[in-house]
Amino acid sequence: MSARLLKISDDFWNIRGSFKVGGVVDIGTHASLVRRASGKFVLLDAYTLDGDAQRELDELTDGGAAIEAILNLHPFHTVHVRRAHERYPDARLFGTARHRTLFPELPWEDLVTEDSRLHEMFAGEFEFSVPAGVDFISSNEHIHFSSVLVMHRDSRTIHSDDTYMVYRLPGPVRKLGLDDRLSFHPTLARALEKRPGAAEEFRRWATQLNERWGDAQTLCAAHLAVLQAGEGDGGSLRERMVKALQKVDRTLQRHSNKYG
Repeated sequence: MSARLLKISDDFWNIRGSFKVGGVVDIGTHASLVRRASGKFVLLDAYTLDGDAQRELDELTDGGAAIEAILNLHPFHTVHVRRAHERYPDARLFGTARHRTLFPELPWEDLVTEDSRLHEMFAGEFEFSVPAGVDFISSNEHIHFSSVLVMHRDSRTIHSDDTYMVYRLPGPVRKLGLDDRLSFHPTLARALEKRPGAAEEFRRWATQLNERWGDAQTLCAAHLAVLQAGEGDGGSLRERMVKALQKVDRTLQRHSNKYG
C-alpha cells in the first residue's frame, strides 16, 4: 500500500501508511500532520514518506522547515522514529518513556508525551488523553493497547493509535446491512492492570472520553481505517464510542470479579 495524505480539514491531514504483520498482512499504520494557528505544523507520530506523498507534505510545510514538533504517541510504534527525526532534524522531538529508552542517542525534549505538562504546552489546539486502568507500557511487548490519544479541536478529529480500532468491512458485506465497527484493541483484557479497581478506572475513563470528545467528526485509527460521523449506518462517533465500551463490558466485569 502506497502512503497517501488524506485531507480531513484545511488544517489536518492523516497520513495512511503500510505496516505488514509478519511481512505479509498489511494492516496499515498512520501519522497525522496538523497546521497550528501560527502556521507551523506538528506531526502526530512518525511515518517515512516517499514519492507523491512526500512531495505533497513538503509543499505544505516548506520542505519540512515549518514542522516545529514531532510527537510520538505510542510506546510500541517505533519503526519510523529515527528516520522522521533525520528527515526533520530541526523539529522538537518528543516521545514516550519507551522511545527515550530505545533511542537514547536522539535529541529528545525533556517532557514525555504521556506527561500532562506536555499536554498543557499544546492545550490551545489539542486535547490529550491517556487511558486509565491499563498498563501504558506493558512488560509484554505483544500488548499494544495503550497510547496517548489526541483530539484536534478545530477539525474535531481524534488521532488514535492502537487504543481504538476501526474495522472496515468489504463493500459486498456492507450491502448486507453490516457496518464498519469501532472497537477497543483486542488486547484490553491483558492490558488491564492486575489490581483492584483497574477495570472501573478504565470504564470511567472511557465514559468521560465519550462525553468530552463525543462531538468529534472523524476518528483516525492507526491500523485499518478512518471513521467519520454519519458514515455507514449514519451514527455519530459518540454513539459508536459508547457501543465500543458496551462491547467490552464482559471483559471489564470478569476483571473486576477476579481482582476487585
